[in-house]
Amino acid sequence: MYDNICKYLAQSFPEDISSWLIGYPVKLTELKPTELSLEPIRADSLILQQNEELILHSEFQTNPDDEIPFRMIDYRLRGYRKYPQKQMRQIVVYLRKTNSELVYQNSFNILNTNHNFEVIRLWEQPTEIFLENPGLLPFAVLSKTKNPQTILTHVGGLIDKIEDRRLQSNLSASTAILAGLVLNQNFISNILRSDIMRESVVYQSIFHEGELKGELRGELRGELKGEKLKAQQIALNLLQENFSVQKVAQITNLTVSEIEDLKIIFDAQNNN
Repeated sequence: MYDNICKYLAQSFPEDISSWLIGYPVKLTELKPTELSLEPIRADSLILQQNEELILHSEFQTNPDDEIPFRMIDYRLRGYRKYPQKQMRQIVVYLRKTNSELVYQNSFNILNTNHNFEVIRLWEQPTEIFLENPGLLPFAVLSKTKNPQTILTHVGGLIDKIEDRRLQSNLSASTAILAGLVLNQNFISNILRSDIMRESVVYQSIFHEGELKGELRGELRGELKGEKLKAQQIALNLLQENFSVQKVAQITNLTVSEIEDLKIIFDAQNNN
């Protein structure tokens, strides 16, 4: 969910994001991972953008990830193979404050091979940076502040002044979701208007994704429950044929404990 928000912001406000990440605004277009390789590395937060001179590889991480250094060097080499003439800036942005040492890793090192990349810990970034451009407003509440409630209230006021209804709704929804990393939902709901957020394509896509995941989880639970019932019925039939508990467990993939429970039920039914 959080990585989807960051992707939306990076793709919708490339100049705002680039002014923050690399220090100056750049017009960038999306670079799909498949353009650099046949099989992209698993990375939910991967964002690749480019122009004629630069590839910007950014990853927004909610939690520490020990695979980050390898992904950085791997994509740097892929980028060089495809576009050897282009510079490549690689930046990992950690969203949620943590004491993990992983968020300080900024290099990949093995024998005779060293590669460096940049790391940004949002909670160390000055809040003012994120109040200058609309595409950065959703990050403000995660910045260096002792009072995220006040910052969210201020951001909410800035968003309310945006005349473009679509832009207003998308930024409101993005801010609300990222604010959930540091503030409770009740406070967020009191500051940001839910009616505006519901109009957002960001909100709708995440809501739709949640519905689909819920449906898939329900289907999976149903399938697993059906398989479990079949296995239990087979186990009862085998017990009726005087198979040992261990043998029934081996055949049905149920645990010995589950078979013993079924045997108690089976014996009780036969004694009645």
